[in-house]
Amino acid sequence: MISNFFVLSPRGDTIIAKQYRTHGDIGAHERSHTEAFFRKVKFWDDMSQSVPGGYASIETNAETPQSSQRGVESSNASLGDAPPVFIMPDGLSYLHVKRNGLIFGCSTDRNVSPSTVIEILSKIAKVFKDYCGTLSEEAIRKNFILLYELLDEMIDYGYPQVTQTENLKAFVYNEPIVVAQVSNTGNMINPKTASANSVHKPVISSVNADGRKNSLNSNQKNEIFVDILERLNVVFSNNGYVLNSTIDGCIQMKSYLAGNPELRLALNEDLVVGKNSGATYGSVVLDDVNFNDCVNLSEFENTRTLSFVPPDGEFVVLNYRMTGEFKTPFRIFPSVEEVAPDKLEISVLVRAEMPAEHFGANVTVEIPLPKCTSSASCSLLSSISGHNTAEFVSREGKILWTIKKFPGMTEQTMRAKVNLNQSCTSQVRREIGPINMSFEIPMYNVSNLQVRYLRIAEAMPGYTPYRWVRYVTQSNSYVCRL
Repeated sequence: MISNFFVLSPRGDTIIAKQYRTHGDIGAHERSHTEAFFRKVKFWDDMSQSVPGGYASIETNAETPQSSQRGVESSNASLGDAPPVFIMPDGLSYLHVKRNGLIFGCSTDRNVSPSTVIEILSKIAKVFKDYCGTLSEEAIRKNFILLYELLDEMIDYGYPQVTQTENLKAFVYNEPIVVAQVSNTGNMINPKTASANSVHKPVISSVNADGRKNSLNSNQKNEIFVDILERLNVVFSNNGYVLNSTIDGCIQMKSYLAGNPELRLALNEDLVVGKNSGATYGSVVLDDVNFNDCVNLSEFENTRTLSFVPPDGEFVVLNYRMTGEFKTPFRIFPSVEEVAPDKLEISVLVRAEMPAEHFGANVTVEIPLPKCTSSASCSLLSSISGHNTAEFVSREGKILWTIKKFPGMTEQTMRAKVNLNQSCTSQVRREIGPINMSFEIPMYNVSNLQVRYLRIAEAMPGYTPYRWVRYVTQSNSYVCRL
């Protein structure tokens, strides 16, 4: 099934490589083949999609539920990005996924199912993160002995064997080395809030950098982390009206509870699944929901309560989808004016419509410009203090507007004067846009899906677990037409 497996750094260095089958001179020159693969991914262009026999037509934004993990980078491929599957001149099919800047890839000469192999690569990345605590180049380099041990158990002669985190514990004898995480919060830590780095712990006993051993049972608290993650797909018209909107969400957990007790998770009492299910005003209506295999649904219909025994590592309790009308956190109002035959003025107003106590973090707005653009200058009308910049990126032919922190119930405006090296025609106007916006809103969700409580099913004397719940809203495809 798989001939070679490898993990590449953002620079293209091979961090981990394992060969399962040899094909001609590939075994002797594995490094040169991974280098050629990285160059192909890094400098992909549209000409690559014309390779005969390639899988260039495969949907590049198809993700498995397991691939939507906390802090994990999406494998979506936009125009100009390499698809997850393609054929190289050596005759092998190469498949890959990107996670936290790292490339998990493999090659094969067989006619395999691309979705199956991509699922295997996603599983490997998830297991690496579970056992290292965090997925980074440093963590992989420091734990390469453990990770090779995991690979030996997960894949045999190119075929997947054991891919569940909890099932692999019985076969693993090496201990992970914990990599210290850098905190951006400084000393301003709320005592009622867990640090963002608290979740970056391995699922088995670990060793610190100084050689001291940490035991999950004795030295660490009984904790469980719950994330309600929502990704928004919204299309606006040029006058700010919503043309299409969907929410792809999930509830995922990472458990550090000793003994794996049974848990009970309660959601909104007015939760309705299915649009034609007689929802009342104010109810949370989800189009469809799918649950993890470990979830017991015997009480869900009556009390909206789930019961389950959490498996080791990070796992998705449920995935849900919502379509139709909902209040978008941001609204975009663009305008384009032709002030001279070869000059344009573009104005983009972005209004934050979430409550004032929330804010958008790391907001970026990208405005593609015509190919005939010679120069552009940007100005901001903003009351935001801090990092707020807009610039013309000539190499990519777009304006990049970045806002570090965008408070709710405020609006920001960017104006750009664009100079063209030819007269503005209808064809040139069509090359402007669409506007793409990306952001993340902590402790806020659009669907209003809430966790009422998370409890241990049976009371255990002296057992005091800590529960941490976090809501995160992210943009997946936030587009405004011009």
